[in-house]
Amino acid sequence: MNNGTGLPRNTFDVAIIGSGFGGSVAALRLAEKGWSVVVLEAGKRFEAQDFPKTSWDLRRFLWAPDLGCRGIQRINLLKDVLVLSGAGVGGGSLVYANTLYEPLPQFYDDPQWSHITDWRLELAPHYDTAKRMLGAVENPHDTPADEVMQRVAADMGVADTYHRTPVAVHFGKAPGERSADPFFGGVGPDRTGCLECGACMTGCRHGAKNTLDLNYLHLAELAGAEIRPNSQVVDIVSRHDQWLIDVVEPGPRRVSTPSVTASQVVFAAGALGTQRLLHELAHRGRIEVSPRLGELTRTNSEAIVGATAPADAGHDFTRGVAITSSFHPDPQTHIEPVRYGKGSNSMGLLATLLVDGGGRLPRPLRFGLEVGRHPIRFLRSLSVRRWSERSVIVLVMQSRDNSLRTRLAPSKILRRQRLVTAQGHGEPNPTWIPAANEAARRVAHHIGGQPAGAWNEALLDVPVTAHLIGGCAISDSPETGVIDPYHRVFGSPGLHVVDGAAVSANLGVNPSLTITAQAERAMSFWPNKGQTDPRPAPGARYERVDPVRPLRPVVPVDAPAALRW
Repeated sequence: MNNGTGLPRNTFDVAIIGSGFGGSVAALRLAEKGWSVVVLEAGKRFEAQDFPKTSWDLRRFLWAPDLGCRGIQRINLLKDVLVLSGAGVGGGSLVYANTLYEPLPQFYDDPQWSHITDWRLELAPHYDTAKRMLGAVENPHDTPADEVMQRVAADMGVADTYHRTPVAVHFGKAPGERSADPFFGGVGPDRTGCLECGACMTGCRHGAKNTLDLNYLHLAELAGAEIRPNSQVVDIVSRHDQWLIDVVEPGPRRVSTPSVTASQVVFAAGALGTQRLLHELAHRGRIEVSPRLGELTRTNSEAIVGATAPADAGHDFTRGVAITSSFHPDPQTHIEPVRYGKGSNSMGLLATLLVDGGGRLPRPLRFGLEVGRHPIRFLRSLSVRRWSERSVIVLVMQSRDNSLRTRLAPSKILRRQRLVTAQGHGEPNPTWIPAANEAARRVAHHIGGQPAGAWNEALLDVPVTAHLIGGCAISDSPETGVIDPYHRVFGSPGLHVVDGAAVSANLGVNPSLTITAQAERAMSFWPNKGQTDPRPAPGARYERVDPVRPLRPVVPVDAPAALRW
């Protein structure tokens, strides 16, 4: 896109930072309402053939641009949690496990926001829209890992809670059926559906995973939005009712690219990226923001453990999509089996012997004693040969009210400030979950293997989360939150947060559908360009607002789910 002079256009109505589940919704819905939109994404744009064949192709799999790795998987170690997240045009959808659950009941009732409105009622139609847009269907097949999980659920006395997973996957087409509507970036008649190869989290090379670049972002571009990959935002300055946005290309040299100017800025860089950028801007005095920034950062009260069978056991747990089933050992806890595809064994380097937390003995000491008692078992755990085929990863999430808080602190190594964490409001954020370790041990029993945890848990007593959320909580005042119920940043007109950072309570399930639904709700209230804003003025008492229908929708909002494919 250019301004008629042949030069790139750099002035827009709205700049969106990030292209994940929040940013992609914002791009489409605002473009449909006539706003000129640019999406600034630090990662690259991927075609199906660009994804790595296995996770050992680190340059294509991991995101570490200073080292020349421009892949889809970010890994960030903070003081209190190891965070897995996504990168690239499409954000977390490129690397996530396709899983589309609505949250557990405690999410809606969390005291942070439950007094503002009836969130179940307000979000319900937007969950429906999100499911249609993302192509949610129930996983149709049980896999060897699901059979194990059914036995574990029975062992734990909750066999009746086992169920298959709703996922954003195209499993196949009937004879003569079109496999994808051209509006949604489908690959036409050649698209045959999911191979159930288990490689969802290294990037689907078969066009079966309904990633955001195939739906929301594709439609946003049809509506006139511009998407700029390799564009990392490093600074934002207010000038004459506009925001001047400095952008660099990620990498060891961080080459500057032309700045972008916009009257509205939507932060959608993921919970970690959005928090980090807002903290840095507040530290530099660029913006006004609530002192609650970073409070109520949630890990989804999560643990990632698992079990690995002996190399000669003959198991193959790679069949199926990344997550195929779930069960609930108690009303606030949700357990899923997770898999990588054949050959994607590099993540096995994070695994080691499972060690419980809590108690008098420090966890690292307990780990050392475990290694001393079982040296052969420990040495075997170091092998990642056929790890993906012989392992069942156990993902455990809870809707409990616990949290961390983040802030900036001087780095002892780097010249810039770094993001640090501490325990926050509510119960202590768990470093281990007893039900998770019990499930891992029961899985190990059924596959004749050994339970596994992560090195960061064993040596640092730091858990893993693939679903960091919160830190920019919704509230009705800046004294208790960072954004208002319309997702506008308190104290800084023109700034908005529409991603996982705005999820204000632990979900107990995978967050992608909720981030999408919250973004759909927030964008539904924006006016068409040039029309009166129906939302109350910033700082005013919350009022229910009717959604504003876009003047130029790309696809009818009531289009059936089949069309979305």
